[in-house]
Amino acid sequence: MPELHGGNLDAAARRLGCRPEQLLDASASLVPFRTPLLLWRALNRAALRPYPDRGYLALRRVIAARHGLDPAWVLPGNGAAELFTWAARDAAAAGPSLLPQPGFADYRRALRCWDGAEQPWPLPLRWAEAGPAALPPLPAPACGGDAPRALWITNPHNPTGQLWSGASLEPLLQRFALVICDEAFLPLVPGGEAQSLVPLLADHPNLVVIRSLTKLFAIAGLRLGYALGDPHRLQRWAAWRDPWPVNSLAAAAGEALLGNPGLHGRWCARVQAWVAAEGAWWQQQLQAMPNLVPLPSAANYLLVRGERGGEPCSLEPLRQQLEQRHRILLRDCRSFEGLGDSWLRIGYQSRAGNRRIIRALRRELAG
Repeated sequence: MPELHGGNLDAAARRLGCRPEQLLDASASLVPFRTPLLLWRALNRAALRPYPDRGYLALRRVIAARHGLDPAWVLPGNGAAELFTWAARDAAAAGPSLLPQPGFADYRRALRCWDGAEQPWPLPLRWAEAGPAALPPLPAPACGGDAPRALWITNPHNPTGQLWSGASLEPLLQRFALVICDEAFLPLVPGGEAQSLVPLLADHPNLVVIRSLTKLFAIAGLRLGYALGDPHRLQRWAAWRDPWPVNSLAAAAGEALLGNPGLHGRWCARVQAWVAAEGAWWQQQLQAMPNLVPLPSAANYLLVRGERGGEPCSLEPLRQQLEQRHRILLRDCRSFEGLGDSWLRIGYQSRAGNRRIIRALRRELAG
């Protein structure tokens, strides 16, 4: 069975009989930079706190300041995944959810916690530009079924890397009782913040925007995300949760990383420059390789299609060869509804790491 998420280094190391640090993990899409020093200082101070603040007021304040909101519009979470679970509870109560395909499998996982109904929204699997682009038209309502009442959007989209324009997303807020917009990767995209739906929150209580710090700062092990939305909705979610869903270390990390606007701005600029440079480099490298078709991406990952003689071809043998012979992990795309074994997703690394992947690809494709 394909993994629902990338980044499962320990399991891969056990399977391959090596140490996790021997693996180059391009199955997850994390920034390859060393985290700022002030993060480690904050973690040391927080390690011995007796309990986190139940209301996470300090963390909510720095997040709110980052987005120009009142803290009541912020709910920190144990990663974005936890917040998807509560969003799905509201979505299931509203009616069927419309889910883009291919799309992130965690939305479906969350909906099934509450027996939520879902309808697929097949997206085109060929596109000419990374964006910002207009969202494709919504599908026609299914005959005899209830019309979707909730919509799940990822911007930029996962796994395709397409950046949707905010102008094309805004009309959807008039059509659905609930719109959940996952912007986990948006801060990494050059110019991406201009397409955010956060400025529309005040006028649309049916909108929830979910963000993650784990991708931007490569702190996935700390599990820290947050939801932005109508305070009444977020208060309801908070009442459903276990106590202290965000631990003291994660809360301290968020306070440190978002509480320094200058550092945050410089970090985002550095990350976005890396995404632009490595994305262009990857396109150039892969376009010269046989049977691999890289699709345009605005994000820090690239979706690649296997194609031979104009027909799809499986990339699963290639993925396994890179794993077994080169200790390189690429994202198995079979867990994305609508994709299959002819697709791979590659998360950008440092230039040295990216060159290692390219060398391995060339060796295996030439064999």
